[in-house]
Amino acid sequence: MTEQTPQRYNEFQQPIGPALPDWQACPYPSGISLQGQYCRLEHIDVARHGQQLYRAYAQAQDGRDWTYMMSGPFPDEATYLLHAQSLQASQDPLHYAVIDQASGQALGTMSLMRINSAGGGIEVGHIAFSPLLKRTRIATEAHYLLMRHVFDDLGYRRYEWKCDSLNAPSRQAAQRLGFQFEGIFRQAVVYRGRSRDTAWFSIIDSEWPDLRVAFEGWLDASNFDAAGRQRQPLGKLTA
Repeated sequence: MTEQTPQRYNEFQQPIGPALPDWQACPYPSGISLQGQYCRLEHIDVARHGQQLYRAYAQAQDGRDWTYMMSGPFPDEATYLLHAQSLQASQDPLHYAVIDQASGQALGTMSLMRINSAGGGIEVGHIAFSPLLKRTRIATEAHYLLMRHVFDDLGYRRYEWKCDSLNAPSRQAAQRLGFQFEGIFRQAVVYRGRSRDTAWFSIIDSEWPDLRVAFEGWLDASNFDAAGRQRQPLGKLTA
């Protein structure tokens, strides 16, 4: 999807990157609500979303969803609400609750983080989707809404996804959503008493227009049969 640009050289005949004479720093995300067909994203609020989120996460049969997360699992509601308070107070990461439009219930969270407004780079992370949200149209639309906000509303140049290199489901999700694999940062993080190699993925602004079309085509009601089964997989549209 990325267009090739002619190589530029300085006065010393050294190769240099493309010129950005009109570049200005991007706005810092404010946490405004983002509305879609199937869901909306709201800045997390413990009073409105805390209990709903805990109950959604409690649907899991065990703690495997938290293996590659920095937090969790949470043994009781009070423990989770304390955690949610820290999410609400944070500005980077800036955490959003994913709200099911039909039920009005919060079913998971995600965030914008490592916000580099001067350079136009931002990361999606801390993606904690409950069993009620995983593998649903809502989950995909939540990613689309955040991407669209980052590129179209805020004007960022680069959107990143990083995960434990051993987290196969996360790596597969990134590629399904149109992220390009960039490589492995070895021994990048120590967490949960173990070493982590980090897999890096990204989408850049020149790739976004084609990806926007792919997401909007996949999310359209015509892409689903009467039983709700997809007719065209998103991965084929974003490849």
